[in-house]
Amino acid sequence: MRKGFALLVLIVLVGAAGCARPATPQLTHVRLPMGFVANVQFAPWYVAVEKGYFAAEGIELEFDYGDWETKGVQLVATGWTPFAIASGDQVLRARAQGLPVVMAVNWFRRFPVAVVALKESGIQAPADLVGRKVGTPETFGAASYIGWRALAAAVGLEDQDVQLEVIGYAAVENLVTGRVDAAVVYANNEPVQLAQRGYDYVLFPVADYVPLISNGIMTNEETLQEKPELVRAFARAFLKGLEDTLADPHAAFEICKKYVEGLDQNEAIQRAVLEATLPYWQGENLGTFDPAAWQKTAEVLLQMGLLADAVEAEKAFTNDYLP
Repeated sequence: MRKGFALLVLIVLVGAAGCARPATPQLTHVRLPMGFVANVQFAPWYVAVEKGYFAAEGIELEFDYGDWETKGVQLVATGWTPFAIASGDQVLRARAQGLPVVMAVNWFRRFPVAVVALKESGIQAPADLVGRKVGTPETFGAASYIGWRALAAAVGLEDQDVQLEVIGYAAVENLVTGRVDAAVVYANNEPVQLAQRGYDYVLFPVADYVPLISNGIMTNEETLQEKPELVRAFARAFLKGLEDTLADPHAAFEICKKYVEGLDQNEAIQRAVLEATLPYWQGENLGTFDPAAWQKTAEVLLQMGLLADAVEAEKAFTNDYLP
């Protein structure tokens, strides 16, 4: 009887051991500084998370919304987080200050800033801005002002040729009320709003006149050296989300509804914003950087006085960790 009982216990224990599941590998938690709030323009990130691309790479991604315009650079530089979304000018200015940050993945293949004017203004080319009032969100180192200065230099406009006026982020209202003749905007935003309201407009994208580096994924030199596989994994996951978004914007928008509040109430214009953004992400060899665009961006920043001295633009980015 005892032998039978012992055999039964042994069978149960062996069976239990055989059914035990292997331990789940621990995911690497990454807290990613984002923009102020969730937005449809972050669609590739939402798609990558929702489809499990980051999890498949062993990464647990947390979106951290807030005022990270400059803090994100500092957080990555100090190692508080290994990655952040940043623009090329931010990285160049940070490196000029000795911060060891590097851009590892290109996201926006075209600089999204543009100048827009209503067709009724008679403005048909950048040269027609001479003697006109041009609104800009600000006149310091933000992307919109950098874009304006680069465009003006490219087409030969001098400071005295136009009346530049700070209007904040109210370009649409300032244009339709005639307060300004043209405005510096994001090409995938305010023009969409104008079209939705029935206005015809002309658009001068900065990217049509000068190549500048826009948003991408920034990391630091220590992470590149000590955790290269993490950088490669992060790049692979994001780029899969980007590829899927470009291939099926409708499905991507539906995924955005889980992350962005109010899309159902404002669906038409937000879908239009996403569609208008796609051309700024498209291009061959997603994720790669153009060295010439980095050099041009550094030159523009130096001319604007945003860099005290020239920086080695080739050290501000890398294409070595892409799929």
